Amino acid sequence: MPAPVNRFKARLKSGETQIGLWVSMGDASVAELAAHCGFDWLVIDGEHGPNGLRDILAQLRAVGDRSHPVVRVRDDTRAEIKQMLDIGAQTILVPMIESTAQAREAVRSMLYPPQGVRGVGAALARASGYGAISDYLATANEQVCLLLQVESRAGLAALDGILALEGVDGVFIGPADLAADMGHRGNPGAAEVQAAVTDALTRIRVAGKAAGILTSDGALARSYAAMGVEFLAVGSDVGTLRAGLTALRKAF
Repeated sequence: MPAPVNRFKARLKSGETQIGLWVSMGDASVAELAAHCGFDWLVIDGEHGPNGLRDILAQLRAVGDRSHPVVRVRDDTRAEIKQMLDIGAQTILVPMIESTAQAREAVRSMLYPPQGVRGVGAALARASGYGAISDYLATANEQVCLLLQVESRAGLAALDGILALEGVDGVFIGPADLAADMGHRGNPGAAEVQAAVTDALTRIRVAGKAAGILTSDGALARSYAAMGVEFLAVGSDVGTLRAGLTALRKAF
């Protein structure tokens, strides 16, 4: 029996736009609720959300196969990437990538030898059904998906080298951090920032990789979808809950 097919990865290659949501509250019930709402993918946020290993494990179980869970790790620490893969995440989003060398090491962290350096502990892992998936070791490399976040001027400068790497399935442009780095902290909609974002998304797609971005601005989201961005997040659990509750209170 082979590793489960990563349908999110397969759909990235088709060129369609998959719509996602950021899940940052660190609560399995929230993740489960979001998974019932029809989003193609959900980011379980281990960078800014209050999520530890067992929190993420609980959310992976809560989401199940109703939506595709993408785990954003804190950084490119090899041991953390390995643990997230072992608990069943097939798609990993690594923030703050600023060089080709850093991206290459992230690729190596995702893959079993000889292609990479992922530690072999599949017999103990949820990813293999605790050993029930007999061909997991032989097939896992084909089904993992690596998304890298480029969100600084240094990252943009290294983008062409990052895009040339085999094993990078997609590149996500982080507009908030990029805006801050460009001197527009808190204003990712600034014309200079959006010009850089649009250029980067175009370069990613021309290179044959999947392009991704997050925005809660509806007009921007529609413009990114029109560009053909393959994985587009259109909001977050925190933002949606706050907006809904604020609107409800104002109504009374």
